[in-house]
Amino acid sequence: MNHSKAVPTKPSQIRSSHGDRIFDICNYIFLTLLMVVTLYPFLNTAAVSLNNATDSIKGGIYLLPRMWTLDNYAYVMKESTIFHATLISILRTVIGTIATVFCSAMVAYTITRQEFVLRKFVTIAFILTMYFNGGLIPNFLLIRDLGLLDNFWVYIFPGLIGVFNLIIIRSFIEGLPESILESARIDGAGDFKMFYSIVLPLCVPVLATVALFSAVYQWNQWFDVFLYNSSNIDLSTLQYELQKILQNSNASLTTKSAGDAFANAGNSGANTVTPFAIRATMTIVASLPIIMVYPFLQKYFVKGMTVGGVKG
Repeated sequence: MNHSKAVPTKPSQIRSSHGDRIFDICNYIFLTLLMVVTLYPFLNTAAVSLNNATDSIKGGIYLLPRMWTLDNYAYVMKESTIFHATLISILRTVIGTIATVFCSAMVAYTITRQEFVLRKFVTIAFILTMYFNGGLIPNFLLIRDLGLLDNFWVYIFPGLIGVFNLIIIRSFIEGLPESILESARIDGAGDFKMFYSIVLPLCVPVLATVALFSAVYQWNQWFDVFLYNSSNIDLSTLQYELQKILQNSNASLTTKSAGDAFANAGNSGANTVTPFAIRATMTIVASLPIIMVYPFLQKYFVKGMTVGGVKG
């Protein structure tokens, strides 16, 4: 009859176990502090946006509003152009993101093909555009000559291919097993068939990452509206309208009126909207759509950003 004997625990194993526990505790503390530091600015901005504007001048607002109100949001949303501008922003974000992801993926696939003799030249030509830019005036003249002034497509065409996105997608495609594409080629599939049926499904993580980058860029843009479509109110975007609201509030509220608002801050009924409160409200309004989209792409985001670290 065999009797099992307990294996004595070595001191080194005990020390290692204690060290692991200490490391885990320190890691949890560090990550908790990092989370607080990351979330606090957003939570503080949200608190300011939901607080009485004249009361906010006194300061002392941290995570929760001191005097709850929706007047700041009512002031921002009272503009008749806000909802139409929001629709334009949604359209440019959706169309621009889909077009950018698809076109960037096509070019990335092309420059990874060994049979494409100009792949190095094309790659260098794209990378050079990251370091050299024609400038604001040449870009404006080019847009004008292309007939894109006062045109919705000025939001889409200039950014169809992003070089940074191109490099990320190319690195991912280069890590795919070449044998899969060779098998498809033997079966008679053409390049577009291989791209559409094989490469795109395998590139979902990196495409989701690029889509997030592109969506954030398109949603936050307002300067191109100012340059190319400022005379056409039907093509104004949410960010541009919010920018105009902030400028109007800065112009209308003088130092004297701000001082009067501070003097009346103790009156709970007074709520003179201030640029500080408008800025906080604008930040929340502009950020919420991206925050709501990110959780659906987060599982792909980490994987997509680590492409190229380990080659198959």
